[in-house]
Amino acid sequence: MTFDVLGSILHRKRIEVRRRSRPSRASAPSHDDSGEDRAVASYAALARGDAPVPRVIAEIKHCSPSAGVIRVRKAGAVAQLARDYEQAGASAVSVLCDGPGFGGTPLDVRRAAKSVDIPVLFKEFVLAESQIALARACGASMVLLLVRAHSPERLNELVEAVHVAGMAPVVEAADSAELSFALATTARVVGINSRDLRTFEMDGAGARELVNRIPRDRLAVYMSGVRSRDDLVALSQSRADAVLVGEGLMRNENPGAELARWLSREAR
Repeated sequence: MTFDVLGSILHRKRIEVRRRSRPSRASAPSHDDSGEDRAVASYAALARGDAPVPRVIAEIKHCSPSAGVIRVRKAGAVAQLARDYEQAGASAVSVLCDGPGFGGTPLDVRRAAKSVDIPVLFKEFVLAESQIALARACGASMVLLLVRAHSPERLNELVEAVHVAGMAPVVEAADSAELSFALATTARVVGINSRDLRTFEMDGAGARELVNRIPRDRLAVYMSGVRSRDDLVALSQSRADAVLVGEGLMRNENPGAELARWLSREAR
């Protein structure tokens, strides 16, 4: 029997969320103009337009259940990585918030958001509105929502909560059925993960096929498995408006310099 990695993470996360707060719809923050600017800025940042390669959401991730330690945490490194990514040409920064599995914390989102002017994605296993309120308080502009973690009804509730909070929901799917559920929401950003979070196995070809099915009125994001500038250039022929890159940059001695090389004229 294959071990369900995501199932184990979600079980742990439910316990964590219950301990931290009592989830309720009232916990989502009220809408305001400054919050709306976060969502608008996110959509503008991820729109590919005439760019020769997809936009890059550069990720700060120190470890994962599949890869183990990717980069040892150092004091001040999160803020510096975010600045380096922005200077290199990243359109947004993704920050892993889960501690036990990925070596992150919501405080990393705050550190990144205070250090850059580009949008920051709160990448967490979001189960409750209280986590959405936390994302906003930390300065996030986008919040990741996993289709696989929710019923369609609950997914729609959380998408709406992110909208109300003035941020952009990023709904992540991993197969055809999940893509249908994602497209049934009002989220403008739809991501396709080439990694099956139950087994952590990769299917790049399948993910690319799903990305190409995302309608043009949504922003399409290809997630996971981009490890080189050749991979980035190859995706330029796909529907992807943006790609999310973590390990492919974080394993490099200088992630910002590596991203700059990917986005240089030679990479195009």
